[in-house]
Amino acid sequence: MLMLGGVMLTACHSSEQNYREAYEKAMERRQTGVGAETYAKIEAERQRYTHVINGDSVRMVYVNANVAIDSTDVAYDYNVVVATFSQRINAKSYRDRLREECGLTGSYVLYGGKDKQYFVVAQGFDNSGDAAAMLHDLDNKVCLKILEPLPWILKKM
Repeated sequence: MLMLGGVMLTACHSSEQNYREAYEKAMERRQTGVGAETYAKIEAERQRYTHVINGDSVRMVYVNANVAIDSTDVAYDYNVVVATFSQRINAKSYRDRLREECGLTGSYVLYGGKDKQYFVVAQGFDNSGDAAAMLHDLDNKVCLKILEPLPWILKKM
């Protein structure tokens, strides 16, 4: 009886290996029908720099998005995105941490795009020059790990 209880307790726990296997399966499904070389080209295109602002190359993506969580937040035209999530609660949590731990009280969450994602914005701006300056100074402004491989500017449509 005691042995059965021990087996049940250890069988129910998730391990790092289980998470790794699930992640790898998800990545395989994502790449289904696409060769490794083609997938690498798609990812490179998705992350390439698209605009030059004040002599700096930045990645800017045009997205139809609106404020997702607090109606009192104001969305600007140019938004420095530091994380994207598919779940609202994760986006809100990351936004709250930006506000509390980093002092970025102007951070907010946008929702939209063709993939219906939540975009966590470190700070929004009325012009692209200020957004590009913030983008290049993120290491000094954001105290959390930035979850985007390459932070970028979301231009609201």
